[in-house]
Amino acid sequence: MAYLPPFIAPTRHNDPQAALAQVQTIYAQQIDHLRQAMQRFVAGESLPGHVRACYPFVRIHTHTVARATPASLDSRRLSYGFVAGPGRYETTLTRPDLYGDYYLEQFRLLLENHEVELEVGTSTQPIPVHFSFAENDHLEGSLTAERRQLMRDLFDLPDLAAMDDGIANGTWEPRAGEAQPLSLFTAPRVDYSLHRLRHYTGTAPEWYQNFVLFTNYQFYIDEFVRLGRAEMARADSDYVAFVEPGNVVTRRTGLAPEPGDELGTVPPRLPQMPAYHLIRSDRSGITMINIGVGPANAKTITDHVAVLRPHAWMMLGHCAGLRNSQQLGDYVLAHGYVREDHVLDEELPLWVPIPALAEIQVALQSAVADVTQLRGAALKGILRTGTVASTDNRNWELLPHNTPQRRFSQSRAVALDMESATIAANGFRFRVPYGTLLCVSDKPLHGEIKLPGMANHFYRERVDQHLRIGIRAIELLREQRIDQLHSRKLRSFSEVAFQ
Repeated sequence: MAYLPPFIAPTRHNDPQAALAQVQTIYAQQIDHLRQAMQRFVAGESLPGHVRACYPFVRIHTHTVARATPASLDSRRLSYGFVAGPGRYETTLTRPDLYGDYYLEQFRLLLENHEVELEVGTSTQPIPVHFSFAENDHLEGSLTAERRQLMRDLFDLPDLAAMDDGIANGTWEPRAGEAQPLSLFTAPRVDYSLHRLRHYTGTAPEWYQNFVLFTNYQFYIDEFVRLGRAEMARADSDYVAFVEPGNVVTRRTGLAPEPGDELGTVPPRLPQMPAYHLIRSDRSGITMINIGVGPANAKTITDHVAVLRPHAWMMLGHCAGLRNSQQLGDYVLAHGYVREDHVLDEELPLWVPIPALAEIQVALQSAVADVTQLRGAALKGILRTGTVASTDNRNWELLPHNTPQRRFSQSRAVALDMESATIAANGFRFRVPYGTLLCVSDKPLHGEIKLPGMANHFYRERVDQHLRIGIRAIELLREQRIDQLHSRKLRSFSEVAFQ
């Protein structure tokens, strides 16, 4: 017998704020039911049946294709906020405390574009008990092995079938009578990624900002930490906090600590892909993550950051220069990618092109010019636009007859790394605007390899400038309208409404 919370009947709404309030009510009730049951279980009580709580849903029914109402005219240039045609559309929702502003905007656009009611109710999709724990809850840690085994019979566990990426990949097909999706991710898939982000990066999802920088070297993180702490020492900074792994929070000079700041602790060791957050009050700050080396890490972290729906992510890192005309320290702005990383071959076939996005390209090129103060031929002397190849073989130079070299030449590649194509491809796949600006740190085809003294000098010379270029690019993107970033270039034929 199922042990359920009291039923909340579906409601209909013409006001996005009222719809969000109902989502919050349902979610709070369901999560409280799970947490209370878990507390009783940990205390040794017998529960009256299988404990179940379910995610809230939002649903619309529309009978028209057109978005021709006067109120919708201004939003018709958006790449999101509307459904593809007549039918029933729905999605499960989670963490309205984290996604409240995001949900509110999606609800507003649906109402504006289709003039239909939003239906909000309790779905039949169970909430896994693991996803009900608050940030600092560790109730299950006190259970015996026998009690933990019993927990599997009394509570719902994560269902991998509810977490696949078929919607994002364009391979999902509805069963007979099933609604079309409203969002790329189901609620369990979102919750799964939120928990993975804590594990991999050592910081809570609440701190993530809408602009994300990825890097493959700790040198960039060291410089970002220095800049972040310097911003906190400025009473007039646009940033209000700097957060480091372990959720260690430094508030800007003049700002009082907020409740929960004291819970942060420096971890005994850094997580696998540590994240650092330079916070703005409107979430338009900068998150920077050291993803380490390799396409597996690049795919893993972008799989999970994508559920936060950032406005853009960009790769800043080192690469091998493939042209003799390049110098160590030159920049490469990727306008195309050769995907020899292989980690996304199943989700995104190699025949799918990964285009450059004009808004990101312009921002990165302008940022290089602003930071270096170079223009015209002088700027072209240090910045090359071209194809970047990403490989999963760190020692590609050692393959017999160096067969990759021919492919890189045929593709007109000017630089090689192990992460950029993966990050761009996952940005394309998850409809997150993406870009790549790399710095040449060696030229293996031309006998210029990294040597200790040369490398240390290079890092001192270029890391600070490269990072400031990335931050400047984000400042330029922040000035744009969001609908210019989330462009139609990333829409499929039958796209979901939630951006």
